[in-house]
Amino acid sequence: MRRAAGTTGGDNGDHDWWRDAVVYQIYVRSFADSSGDGVGDLDGIRGRLGYLELLGVDAIWLTPFFRSPMADHGYDVADPRDVDPLFGDLNAFDGLVAEAHERGMRVVVDLVPNHTSDAHEWFVAARNAAPGSPERDRYILRDGTGPDGAAPPNNWTSIFGGNAWTRLDDGQWYLHLFSPEQPDLNWENPEVWADLERTLRCWLDRGVDGFRIDVAHGMAKPPGLPDMVEPIEPQHGLLPDDVEDRRFDAEGVHDIHRMIRKVLDEYVGRLAVGEIWVTSDVAFGRYVRPDELHQGFNFRLAAADFDAADLRRAIDHSLAAVGDTGASPTWTLSNHDVVREVTRYGGGELGVRRARAMTLVALALPGSVYVYNGAELGLPQVELPDDALQDPVWERSGHTERGRDGARVPVPWEGAEPPYGFSMTAATWLPMPSDWADLTVAAQLEDPDSMLSLYRRALELRREHAAPDDAALEWHGAPEGCLAFHRDAGSLVCALNTSPVAVPLPPGDVLLASGPLPDDERVLPPETAAWLSPASA
Repeated sequence: MRRAAGTTGGDNGDHDWWRDAVVYQIYVRSFADSSGDGVGDLDGIRGRLGYLELLGVDAIWLTPFFRSPMADHGYDVADPRDVDPLFGDLNAFDGLVAEAHERGMRVVVDLVPNHTSDAHEWFVAARNAAPGSPERDRYILRDGTGPDGAAPPNNWTSIFGGNAWTRLDDGQWYLHLFSPEQPDLNWENPEVWADLERTLRCWLDRGVDGFRIDVAHGMAKPPGLPDMVEPIEPQHGLLPDDVEDRRFDAEGVHDIHRMIRKVLDEYVGRLAVGEIWVTSDVAFGRYVRPDELHQGFNFRLAAADFDAADLRRAIDHSLAAVGDTGASPTWTLSNHDVVREVTRYGGGELGVRRARAMTLVALALPGSVYVYNGAELGLPQVELPDDALQDPVWERSGHTERGRDGARVPVPWEGAEPPYGFSMTAATWLPMPSDWADLTVAAQLEDPDSMLSLYRRALELRREHAAPDDAALEWHGAPEGCLAFHRDAGSLVCALNTSPVAVPLPPGDVLLASGPLPDDERVLPPETAAWLSPASA
């Protein structure tokens, strides 16, 4: 159910607003540009809050807008308590938060505690200090191995490709699980803990309603930094169950999350949701224990194929991961790090049909749903030219991995050609396709059969048929290649057909379908999902 937010963040009596919220992820660079430089900014977001209110989301999540050299588009933070001039200033941020609250939407901001930018004042000092100095102890620096220490301290690889260690001029090596411009912090240093607490309170006192914690399974490192069993190739996503990754999920990470939770508990109704790329349900559940994170991103649904059996396994695992914790599950089909769902499900008309169907599945599940900007428009992954690619993955992989830029192309708002109202300049930070005129917000608002119209109606029905937080999901019997479920006697029934043939619809009046249904028979076509009325189900 939609809830109104107070002007002081979460302090409005609705202390666990996130349990069934629909949160809209805004990739700040790509949402709306108010300054005309081709890059999205905070004032651009503020100018589009009316659209998000019309869409019907409960909260917005902003990717990093902090001071940064932008080696990884803001995830290399030079000052976590200030706004980068590229995006505006603190006054612009305060105005955005205030207006979002006035419109009944919460504001969640990114937190990047695993690493800083190499331009952060701490790392500048570390680079200029001597080995063993207090300045270097804020990061993870080690002597090398082999003759003259010329080999890295261990065999860890970077998520972005290449070695996870870079050597300084004096011979020591520093750890960076991502790019060399993102040195990992040393979480055994109390200064690092104190600085994160200062950052938390900075934004909480400015009224934010919560934090999305980047690399929440990172930060702590295993004692002795043992070698990987075997080096892992560049990847971003869930590892196979049989792969042990010693770079992440160290025991000490849970103490960090307890500290974060302790700070948030001093404020009312503030959320901590973690980016947790772990496969084990047991390991995942440990992050959302009552004294740690309120929620964690479970990416199994986004990683599943468009196959009823695979989707049901993903849903069952996601529910089991939080089953004994008291935390609510989360669902997402895409974000700024993964291939957009339209392309992932096959591309073209097939991909659109499947993405529409999966939208109804995700929005019918218990818990909260995170929607990535542009998913509600059915945007596909964009195949960008080589010279336009900016993701550090492209360079770090030796031009073998194209990176994530194709999912980050700016949002089209109106008009027949680029920049489609995103900016006053066509020279946007990533080029926009010339064939997106039918995908703009303006075009889709006028089309009752568009993806945007489907989202708006689905969010409206989701509120009308909200089930209690503790209502368990119940599976129905379904034909092969299909699934169907509901949450309790008062909630709608969701049915999905991933088979190649039409199947009978479950009992009940159809409230919404992801695609056209035949007029003369009660069947659910392939690549289609439907919501049915619980009253007659």
